[in-house]
Parts: sequence; structure tokens; C-alpha cells
Amino acid sequence: MGEVSTTHLVLIPSYNPGPRVFETVRAALRHWSPVWVVVDGSTDGSDLQLQRMAATQPGLRVLVMPENQGKGAAVLHGIREAMRAGFTHALTMDSDGQHPADRISAFMHASLAAPRVAVLGLPIFDTSAPLLRVKGRKISNWWANLETLWAGIGDSLYGFRVYPMADLDRVMGGQRWMRRFDFDVEAAVRLCWRGVRPLNLPAPVRYFGPGEGGVSHFHYWRDNALLTWMHFRLFFGFVLRLPLLAARRVRDFRRT
Repeated sequence: MGEVSTTHLVLIPSYNPGPRVFETVRAALRHWSPVWVVVDGSTDGSDLQLQRMAATQPGLRVLVMPENQGKGAAVLHGIREAMRAGFTHALTMDSDGQHPADRISAFMHASLAAPRVAVLGLPIFDTSAPLLRVKGRKISNWWANLETLWAGIGDSLYGFRVYPMADLDRVMGGQRWMRRFDFDVEAAVRLCWRGVRPLNLPAPVRYFGPGEGGVSHFHYWRDNALLTWMHFRLFFGFVLRLPLLAARRVRDFRRT
């Protein structure tokens, strides 16, 4: 078992993840404890297998949501339970093995050194990454930085991150969005609006094909339409907040 913390935990939202979820959980536990998995209404039996694993793995807890509600909803459920248990920060990572468990400790220690920042993963892609997704995320990154007056979001879509949970709960609780594929981008933008500074750290990402046990729930047209609507909403919110963001930027410049 890896380092043990009473303030920072690993939070893994999971929906019909395929067999790689079990190695993902074991790898996370090798580097950090506790690790919590939020099963988001899975129908593949992984909830029962994860609960059996939790019975024999110290530091592992499994929360089960009865119906699929989306990644953001699963994260929100997990952080609210974690805050009730006294935790303050959560590192989110995908359940399908794409995210690097060996970077958990570095991200957690960066958060421990600066508790008010959001530690955002800056993806390092290899040849397994679909070119369309690598190119397409640049559009979302550009919009996210515009919507925050270039606050420094390195990558708006990479879900390997450490969040200050109280701030994340506040921005999610104030509106009904951020519950599905729009979660990662909107979380980064709205936390910047709240004054939570992004800290970007590099982290490799690996895409697994079906023959390797990889599972993708990304739907190109549906999820891109969701992102388009999300950026429309965020840009409108950015315009309303522009005087405040500009004043904060001037204040920060004067302090440097």
C-alpha cells in the first residue's frame, strides 16, 4: 500500500469500465490510500467485484449509485461523502487505466504544498492516442482559456486532477450542469472564476483498444454537441464576469 493521507484521497468514477478497472484500483492503492470508487449505475457486475475487492483491500471503499447519472454526478456524490468523512481534496482518475497511477503521489504533494490550487494534468500522448481527439481538444482548450481570461488552463479535458473539494462542491451545487461529459472542462473554468488557480503538471495518457480491454463511452456527435452548448453557456458567464476577472488579473499583476 502507498502513502496514507487523512486529507487527500483518490476518487475513481466508474461506469461499465471493463476488466481494466481492477488493475486501475490496485495500481492506485500501490501509490496512495485511501482510494474510493464511485460506481455510477454500472450494469456489468463490476460493482459486486469491486465490493469483494474492498472487503480484502485496506484503504479501498466502494460507493454504488443505483442509476447512471454521469461522471460529474459520480464525482459530486463522492466528494460530498468524502467531505463528510473529513477529507479536503480528491484526485480524480478514470477507471479504464488511461491515467498514470505512478503520478498520484507527485500530484498529491503539489496539492499539499498549495491547498487552494487545482492541480491539472497536462497530458503527454503516445501513439495510442486517436489523432482526432488530440487535435479536437485544442479547440476546447482555447475556449476554456478565453473564458478564464487566460488563467493558465493547460488542458481542459484531462480528468487526472486534484480538486479542493469544498470549492468544487460550491461551483457544482450552484447549477445543474457539469454532470456528464461537460464536467472536466466546466470544473476547470468555474474554479478559475472562483479564484482557484490552476497548476499544470505533466502526466502520460494511454489509450487502450478493445483488444486490450479498453472501453470508451465517448460518443462523438452527442458529446461534442454537449461541449458546444457548454462553451456557449460559459462564454456568456465569462462576459458577465469580465470586469471581476480583469480586476483580479490586475491585482495579481501588481503583487508580482
